[in-house]
Amino acid sequence: MNLTHRGYFIVIIMAFVFGFAGCQQEGKSEKAGKNIDQTTEKAVQKIDEASEKAGNKIEGAGEAINAKVEKAGEIMDDSAITAKIKAEILSDPLLKVSQINVTTTNNVVMLSGVVDSRQGIDRAVEIANSVKNVKSVDNGLVVK
Repeated sequence: MNLTHRGYFIVIIMAFVFGFAGCQQEGKSEKAGKNIDQTTEKAVQKIDEASEKAGNKIEGAGEAINAKVEKAGEIMDDSAITAKIKAEILSDPLLKVSQINVTTTNNVVMLSGVVDSRQGIDRAVEIANSVKNVKSVDNGLVVK
């Protein structure tokens, strides 16, 4: 090969080398696109994490509300049981409502006080046991 042809050949080879090297480099728009994709992915991930945390908090709040509603229902049931027993004692000719204290906790009735006879104790316990939703009766009544 003569020198001129050799020079052209080197120029052509260099053009190919630089051409391929230029194709492998990312352009500004490709880099920007990758940055946008990464930023979007991170934002979606943060939104997912925030949604999960919010869902957990809502679930926890719902459980707390349910527990309080249930507790309020128990208190209302206890009050209703106490009121029903006192009304029954009041209407019973053998018993005096002023002599008998009635408290109810978790559907367990506690009777306390002083009554006139053993028959009065038995009747008060019988009344308490007959009321719906009473689990048990603790008898603390005594005869005077």
